[in-house]
Amino acid sequence: MAGVDAARYAHSPAHHAVAARDHAALRRVLDALPRARRPEEIRTEADSVAEEARAEAVSAVIDRRDVPGRETPLHLAVRLCDPTAAEMLMAAGADWSLQNEQGWSALQEAICTREEALARVIVRHYQPLAWAKWCRRLPRVVAAMRRMRDFYMEITFHFESSVIPFISRIAPSDTYRVWKRGSNLRADMTLAGFDGFKIQRSDQTILFLGEGSEDGKVPPGSLCMINHKDKEIMNALEGAGTPASDAEVQQEVAAMSQTNIFRPGIDVTQALLLPQLTWRRQERTEAVGPWKAKVYEMNHVVVSVKSRRVPGAMTDEEFFSSCNDNDIESEGFDDVLTEEEKKQLEAALKMDSPDAGGEDQSDSFAGPRHSCFEPREREVPIEDMSVSGNGEGKHDKKGWFSNWGKRSQVSKSEGVKKMASPRNSLCVDDKVSDLVIESPSNVQTRPGRHSVDVVRPDDNRRIRERDSRRHVASAENGHRRKEGSKESEYKKGLRPVLWLSPNFPLRTEELLPLLDILANKVKAIRRLRDLLTTKLPPGTFPVKVAIPVVPTIRVLVTFTKFEELQPLDEFTTPPSSPDNSKSPAVQPSSSSWIQWIKAPYLQNLSTAPGPSSRVEDIQDPFAIPSNYVWTTPEEKKKKTQENKNKSKKGRSGA
Repeated sequence: MAGVDAARYAHSPAHHAVAARDHAALRRVLDALPRARRPEEIRTEADSVAEEARAEAVSAVIDRRDVPGRETPLHLAVRLCDPTAAEMLMAAGADWSLQNEQGWSALQEAICTREEALARVIVRHYQPLAWAKWCRRLPRVVAAMRRMRDFYMEITFHFESSVIPFISRIAPSDTYRVWKRGSNLRADMTLAGFDGFKIQRSDQTILFLGEGSEDGKVPPGSLCMINHKDKEIMNALEGAGTPASDAEVQQEVAAMSQTNIFRPGIDVTQALLLPQLTWRRQERTEAVGPWKAKVYEMNHVVVSVKSRRVPGAMTDEEFFSSCNDNDIESEGFDDVLTEEEKKQLEAALKMDSPDAGGEDQSDSFAGPRHSCFEPREREVPIEDMSVSGNGEGKHDKKGWFSNWGKRSQVSKSEGVKKMASPRNSLCVDDKVSDLVIESPSNVQTRPGRHSVDVVRPDDNRRIRERDSRRHVASAENGHRRKEGSKESEYKKGLRPVLWLSPNFPLRTEELLPLLDILANKVKAIRRLRDLLTTKLPPGTFPVKVAIPVVPTIRVLVTFTKFEELQPLDEFTTPPSSPDNSKSPAVQPSSSSWIQWIKAPYLQNLSTAPGPSSRVEDIQDPFAIPSNYVWTTPEEKKKKTQENKNKSKKGRSGA
């Protein structure tokens, strides 16, 4: 690799030292930085605030990007093939996930240039760094949750279609039931995932204990996954801060090098809110549960998938073949749909192909876009960036819905990543990165939330006509590939619909930290969180969101219930008279009176299917079941792999 002109980096000491290959000068720069405290020493909110200020001071030196190509010093070390400088920067806490002008992180650059020594340096450090970041932010998260009101809330999501009446039979749906009390958070759900429209139901609970369990057996900040079917409990963050062995690092890098790189994202920097109008030209209002909301369309939202070829990586055919080999369930709908319904579904999915021309709903906006944004120019990600996947395949043209229906590269790449990852603690998005809110693709959200302009009703027609002309002009640019380049990018315009209410009890700023915790394990919540990072009009909350996945199908996320919980100490006094008590025949349990007081909303859930029949028996939503067995992420992964192997043998024997 040819050298670079160090004089171009004179204003940044860290860049200049790396460009000049002056390791002694780089050491002096790093030694002058404030020292980090040990994670276990950060216990109070004041400690957290002070440590965050220290981290920002360090980042201002070693993560600067005000240089040509918007490269960090770590990017420059990778470009110059300097593992010594990379090791020094990572040991000092460099943010490996920051993107350069082309939208790639330092780790991705190392993988694409086959610099495995540099990739190993970054992989060796990135999980302990993410864990340290989470530990220094945990006291602030706990304190913020403690200041919030306690509540019970329900969030439902399902798919609907104006032309496919049977969509509810094949698309996933669920109601998430969320409790928040003090610094504890619990979410019950029945949808574990979906595999080619095959819904994987799992009666499970996500339990975040901000201050740990009362008996002290569960440490503060634990994120527990409770599987009620198998009666197992797992601390999802167990071992997250443990350094990986050399063999594990090598296996991780080798797995990354097997597939191409992709970077999915959603750009809301040009977003506009247009109020929907009635036939009387008045702003449309609708009731969403108990809340009155105005209906808005969000224009100029662009989803993109940018891909980059990794030399020596498997081809598309090999990639999808390896994914299919790891599937447990088939993708057929023979037991769900008739032949006519299958044709109808396929026709709907084809409507989202760029070759189909689309419709105005696509709202394609092919303006210039960058991957590293300043406060006025910021991209909000929809998925964690993974060093896997091939953006060149034709499957990416079907949008999000094809991730479940046609095995798009995004969903497949996640399967390969989890299959190839040798150790859960190395797989960043399975552990800490979503909790610290600076995973590889959303690091650019730090400057602040992007404000969305609200357009007056009188301007609606003019803007729609302008957008229609822009769509016609730019529709053919949906899928772009640089001639002679190993990169390609597919863009697709979205037009979400939002129901904004001024009466919802929570503010978006209060809800986001809670969604950040749940989004680590729930993709539906992750997509909702990403949209809410857009700064909406003051005093409003999106009680309902509709996101198009293809022109005729959209996913609806609705906040259907919110009830404030009373403090626990108000329930210590028994009723003064037993005359109002119910007979045993209609009591949900022997202690139904206190359950009704502590959770009156549970009466409305008693007839719902799934785990809700168990919810009404919960006295303490945050208690760890005593008859459940603790397991570890490694044991869970091993058990899952064994089940896959048994399934393969069963299919081959048949």
